[in-house]
Amino acid sequence: MEIRASTVLPARRRPITLHTADGLALVGELALPQDNDPVATIIFLHPLPTAEGMMDSHVIRKASYRLPALADIAVLRFNTRGTTSRHGTSEGEFGDGEAERYDVAAAIEFTEFEDLPEPWLVGWSFGTELALKWGHDPAVQGAILLSPPLHRATDADLDAWAEFGRPLVALVPEYDDYLRPDEARKRFARVPHAEVIGVPNARHLWVGEPYVRIVLNEIVKRVAPQAYPLPTEWDGPYEKDTLL
Repeated sequence: MEIRASTVLPARRRPITLHTADGLALVGELALPQDNDPVATIIFLHPLPTAEGMMDSHVIRKASYRLPALADIAVLRFNTRGTTSRHGTSEGEFGDGEAERYDVAAAIEFTEFEDLPEPWLVGWSFGTELALKWGHDPAVQGAILLSPPLHRATDADLDAWAEFGRPLVALVPEYDDYLRPDEARKRFARVPHAEVIGVPNARHLWVGEPYVRIVLNEIVKRVAPQAYPLPTEWDGPYEKDTLL
């Protein structure tokens, strides 16, 4: 069977609540491999909630549906403060990327409490700003940025990541609305070890199964390289997401 947008592969999934240092409860989900211990962990940071970004944004949802089964990766996704999705609404109000520092910290702390291995941050659009600004925690193994706009994240934040020294990979669509590959390479030059990958024909929202597969493969190549490249077929049990 070909893996499609609605395919939900087996995993141990459970709702979680993240608790921030400033007293908020955030709605989330943890997806673990069905039968194995995870080899690594992804903490997803979603796009801008004031533009309908949330933990159920399609690339994040599909990563949760596929990567535990295909790559033995634990996937942690959650709604930042004031954000609503089908999973519920997190407490608080949108903090324009500043108060969300507590949300990022709560997610990292959760992986430590749950003894989840090798946590990586994967940010998408607004989520890349959170990763760059607030992600240099000693527990974090690296960060992968999808469609980074570099609006809220400043040169000072890039300099801080350069000093942090952990891997930094930016996937930049050829036709991005905010930052395209050539300009991204100039901006990310402040981080000598950063890798900027231009993705031909892609756009900011990564719409279309071919682009989702590119994203997931680039994530797996860094986080769980033994599972790269991901298969496009599945022979075992599965379900369908009927809420699409």
